[in-house]
Amino acid sequence: MNVYPLVRALLFNLEPEAAHRLTLSLLDLAAKTPWCGFARKQVSADPITVMGITFPNRIGLAAGLDKNGTHIDALSCLGFGFLEIGTVTPRAQPGNPRPRLFRLPDADALINRMGFNNDGLENFLANVLARRSSGILGLNIGKNFDTPMERAVEDYLVGLRGVHAVADYVTINISSPNTKNLRQLQAADQFGPLLAALRAEKDILDQANNKTVPIVVKIAPDLSTEDIELMAKLLVDEGMDGVIATNTTIERTTVAGLPHSDEAGGLSGRPVRAASTQVIKTLRSALPSGFPLIGVGGIDSGEAAMEKISAGADLLQIYTGFIYQGPQLIRNINEALIQAGKAGRV
Repeated sequence: MNVYPLVRALLFNLEPEAAHRLTLSLLDLAAKTPWCGFARKQVSADPITVMGITFPNRIGLAAGLDKNGTHIDALSCLGFGFLEIGTVTPRAQPGNPRPRLFRLPDADALINRMGFNNDGLENFLANVLARRSSGILGLNIGKNFDTPMERAVEDYLVGLRGVHAVADYVTINISSPNTKNLRQLQAADQFGPLLAALRAEKDILDQANNKTVPIVVKIAPDLSTEDIELMAKLLVDEGMDGVIATNTTIERTTVAGLPHSDEAGGLSGRPVRAASTQVIKTLRSALPSGFPLIGVGGIDSGEAAMEKISAGADLLQIYTGFIYQGPQLIRNINEALIQAGKAGRV
């Protein structure tokens, strides 16, 4: 029996950030009981190797749910194939003023303008090192809001140096709409030099730490076909290991007229599904065969997951769909993908 709809009804009576904190606190408690092992076993193994990493299944948690890495063990109980933690910035910062998170239940969507609120790199690393679970962990890095754009590369290099030794892969977040001017880094004249600097530093760190850590870049859905194709070329030319498509959107057409639809921030959930899938299709056509692609955006069912896989994604990430559907969504997607694999569609 899926009790999550009842739980969600109670949680949705709370302010969104309060509900978020309560949910993770309760999950932390549950993780210390036999429930954890039972819950993890409900998601069947369906391993796949991408970027040289063997993932237990294709379904990951997108960054943003656990910004500080304080709930890794609890989230690991749910059967995810991998977790992405962050976004972390070199220095702690409070993020944007509240309220900054809004539900649009009529559209199974969220709008957030959190602004990379986090406790900083030092605390983040301490939390990652303290985890007991051993699942695949991606660490998502960004720039501080008050770092001038001309020095943005420095923040990303600090982040990469900090997380490299403890990450299975590193995500470069240049596509959040909630840090002023951050998306400028997706412009070709800044994108190429940023990637080149990161690749050079990665090679040094790989040798120093005696481990190869893939770097992936998370991009926005609000890009033209020409921009996406140029970014694809630069991703390859500068030696990146993968791409995540996509972050949240600033587009509001699909939710116009709904309560909170005019709030500033990034829109996620079902309304971004089509746009993110189109970006994946464009990337898959522009990238070499086999270039790793992680699909995220509006995945709230097995059907939506298969849409992303058919468009060219190798792995998937969920966030807003997880908020609305609960842990059962992980199992539902995984079973859909297993059945599709048996039918030769994956």
